[in-house]
Amino acid sequence: MIWLILSIATSSLLYVIFKYFGVLKVNTLHAIVVNYLIASITGFIAYQGTVQISEITNASWIWYSVFLGALFIIIFNVMALTSQKNGLSVAAVASKMSLVIPVVFGIWLYNESLGWLKIVGIIIALASVYLVSVRSKDGLPLQKGYFILPLLLFLGSGTIDTVLKYAEKMRVPDGEEPLFSAICFTMAFGIGILVLIYEAIYGRWLHWKSVVAGVALGVPNYFSIYFIIKALKTDLESSVLFPINHVGTVLFTALLGFVIFKERLLPQNYWGISLAVVAIVCIAFAKA
Repeated sequence: MIWLILSIATSSLLYVIFKYFGVLKVNTLHAIVVNYLIASITGFIAYQGTVQISEITNASWIWYSVFLGALFIIIFNVMALTSQKNGLSVAAVASKMSLVIPVVFGIWLYNESLGWLKIVGIIIALASVYLVSVRSKDGLPLQKGYFILPLLLFLGSGTIDTVLKYAEKMRVPDGEEPLFSAICFTMAFGIGILVLIYEAIYGRWLHWKSVVAGVALGVPNYFSIYFIIKALKTDLESSVLFPINHVGTVLFTALLGFVIFKERLLPQNYWGISLAVVAIVCIAFAKA
């Protein structure tokens, strides 16, 4: 359970850091690319074994890390576009409701339990994610012509969680979690370099402020992935872990926003927070 709690804490910290990006006028795209480099370096430092290129290229998990690295940066850009075109609330709901995908795959592929209490907990979890994330009395402001963006974000976020679970269960040996995570971020950084080159062509050069912001983001970003992989290696079923992780992150982020940034909560947000607690209790104590 400690790995799950640490995953929720570090994931929530990422949202706080992103909030400061807006306050400090940081180029988020540039900072994200730098963040992948720092996260990769952190993983290599955390790995206690000897790093050998031949062992990495021949590792059973190498193609999973390549795929995840590409998804990391692609889905980030989809999230940014979704936020710009449909609003932050839509992006938050789409990414967190994706918990349904790894839950379904966990029950289908790994024969995980499916009791009535777990089903009720998951339904309540989805409702809580929506209610906590909505920041307007009018609900989610979906824009015509951009419906595809939340759908892609939903599918992409769910795919990342599902592939992480499969790689952890089938491919990544104990002790190699730091190296696996480092290679995922290395692949994302490789694609990010192309983004920086594209930005430079149009005169948008990497600024020192983005470098500092990327460093601040990179370390907790690495550990958010590392902790979730470690949590997946415990006895917790993924159909329990992912709902608690997503709902817990939404809940803790909302509380941090209220405490640190004095964000005003609407009545439905308070209902969502209450439901989030109920959902976590239901799922945590669910029995088939």
